[in-house]
Amino acid sequence: MKLDITQALIGQEKVNALMGKVEQAQEALEKGTCAGNDFLGWLHLPSSITPEFIAEIQAVADTLRKECDTVIVAGIGGSYLGARAIIEALANSFQWLTNKGENPDVLFAGNNIGEDYLYELTEYLKGRKFGVINISKSGTTTETALAFRLLKKQCEEQRGKEVAKKVIVAITDAKRGAARTCADKEGYKSFIIPDNVGGRFSVLTPVGLLPIAVAGFDITALVKGAQDMEKQTALGVPFEENPAARYAAVRNALYQEGKKIEIVANYQPKLHYIGEWWKQLYGESEGKDHKGIFTAAVDLTTDLHSMGQWIQDGERSIFETVISVAKPEHTLFFPSDEENLDGLNFLAGKRVDEVNKMAELGTQLAHVDGGVPNLRIELERLDEYNLGQLIYFFEKACGISGLVLGVNPFNQPGVEAYKKNMFALLGKPGYEAETEAIRKRLA
Repeated sequence: MKLDITQALIGQEKVNALMGKVEQAQEALEKGTCAGNDFLGWLHLPSSITPEFIAEIQAVADTLRKECDTVIVAGIGGSYLGARAIIEALANSFQWLTNKGENPDVLFAGNNIGEDYLYELTEYLKGRKFGVINISKSGTTTETALAFRLLKKQCEEQRGKEVAKKVIVAITDAKRGAARTCADKEGYKSFIIPDNVGGRFSVLTPVGLLPIAVAGFDITALVKGAQDMEKQTALGVPFEENPAARYAAVRNALYQEGKKIEIVANYQPKLHYIGEWWKQLYGESEGKDHKGIFTAAVDLTTDLHSMGQWIQDGERSIFETVISVAKPEHTLFFPSDEENLDGLNFLAGKRVDEVNKMAELGTQLAHVDGGVPNLRIELERLDEYNLGQLIYFFEKACGISGLVLGVNPFNQPGVEAYKKNMFALLGKPGYEAETEAIRKRLA
C-alpha cells in the first residue's frame, strides 16, 4: 500500500508543524495513557492473532459452509460493515447470479428496522438451508435483536432445533448480556468480542473474520496484511515512512485550514462498502465536542455525473482521499466497431482499466485545479493481503488523528441520544419520565 500526499495543496511546513502532536498521540496510544485507553485492544490485535485461533474460526466457517446455502450476518455498525466491506470487495460482482454452490450466500440483517426488508428476507429464506451469525455484545441492540428473534424462530421451524444449534453462531460478550445467555442456554458455538475492542475497530476479531471465512476468503492473508501494516506504522518508525502518521497529520492540517469535509473516492465499484465502513470509523471516532471532519464517500466515475459538479465547483470546504487499485484481476479490451457511431474507436485495443485510470488521473487534475486537495492511497491489487493492510492503516491513522484533534476517538456518546427517545416513544419499561417529557414536547 502506498500513500501519496503530493497533491494535498498544503505546505509541508504545516504538516511538519503537527509532527510533535502526532508523535505524542502515537506514544499515548502505545503506553495506554490516552483518552479511551480501555478500548485499545485493536492496536496490537493483528500481531496477537495465532494460527490456532484462525484455525478455530475456519473450522466453524467450514461447518456453516457445509450445512448452509445461505448465512445471515445479524449486526449493526461495526458489527457488520467491516465484514461486508471485505466480502463485497473480494466477491464476484454478480455472485448472487453466478453462485453455483461453491460458497454460501452471505446476507446482512439487523442493521435497520425496515419492515419490508425483513419481510422480504424472511420470505426469501423459506426453503433455504440458512444459518445465522448473531453479532452483539449486549444482545439488546434493537435493530439486531429484532432481526435475530425473527431469524432464530424461522431457522428452528425450518431446520429443527438440533440443526439450528449447529448453524447459529453467537459472537458476543464473554460473560454478560442477553446474547451470551441465549448462546449458553441454546448451546450455540460462540466467539468473544473482546471488551477492549470497539465495534468499528473489530474487523480483525471474529466479528469480521468469521463471515469473511464463511464467504470463502483467505483470512490468514487478511491478517498477514494487517500484521505487516502494524509494523509499518509502529511507534519509532520515522514520520516520513509511517503512512498512518502522515495521513493523520495531513488531514488535521487541512482541517485547520478550513477543510471540514473529507470525501473518500474509489474508481472500483467493489470498494463501495469500504467507503461505508470508513465513514463509520472516522465519523463515529472524531465527531465529538462539536469538532471533526464530516465523512462522505463517492463511487467514481459514477458519481462524477451527480456529485461531480459539487466537488468541482462547490464550496471549497472539502478534500478527497482516493483509493486506487493498481492491477485489476481480469483483462478486458475495448473493441473496434466499423460504424463507430459512438466515436469511440480511438479507444479500440485499449484495456478498459487504462480508460478507467485516465479518468482517475483526469479527475484528480481537474479537482486539484479547482482547489480540492487530493490524497491518494494505492493498493497493488484487490486481494485479502492488501485489504488487511488498508483496514489496519485506516484504524491506526484514525486513533492518531482523533487524539491530535483533541477528542476521545474510542467512545460514541452521541449514539445513545436517539435510543432514549425511541424507547420512550415505544413505551419501554423504565422510560416513563422520558415518555411524559416527549408527550408534553409534542403536544
